[in-house]
Amino acid sequence: MAKDTIKDELSRIAACEKRVLDKIQRRKHISQNINVLHEESLTFGERMADRLADLAGSWGLILSFLALVMIWIIINVVEVVVRPWDPYPFILLNLFLSLLAGIQAPVIMMSQNRQEAKDRLRAEHDYEVNLKAEIEIEQLHAKMDLLREKQWQDLVALQQQQIAMLERLLQQQPLAAERADG
Repeated sequence: MAKDTIKDELSRIAACEKRVLDKIQRRKHISQNINVLHEESLTFGERMADRLADLAGSWGLILSFLALVMIWIIINVVEVVVRPWDPYPFILLNLFLSLLAGIQAPVIMMSQNRQEAKDRLRAEHDYEVNLKAEIEIEQLHAKMDLLREKQWQDLVALQQQQIAMLERLLQQQPLAAERADG
């Protein structure tokens, strides 16, 4: 009956909980570097998208891009040096900016999706670590309870020995009093 109950409970345990129990039984560590695990699973395209998203969100790119746009505008406004290839409404510049935004947005979203996947992996890992810690704390509590119970038993046994010794002393006391009188 108890074995069936335990088997039923074990069949309901999630996969990550089974991994935790397995690692506890084998006395293995659960902690892992999630960043390394995540990096190992990335493809070349995903790595490139992450680097592009990092670059696109940097102040260096923003400032250099602003400088490039300003140079573009100045060259196309001042007709003294060269004949402007993109006069005032800057249609070609707008086309480039739209193209850049159209390419950048999906790449950044792909990077964010991978970050969410990494966060989910981290959350699952944290759950496993916390679960193992909880199980080990419960085991420590059980050990402490056993030690406390053993100490109580030892204390009761010691107290019984002391009572027995006191009873012997009390029994010997009247004999000692009779001998002193006699």
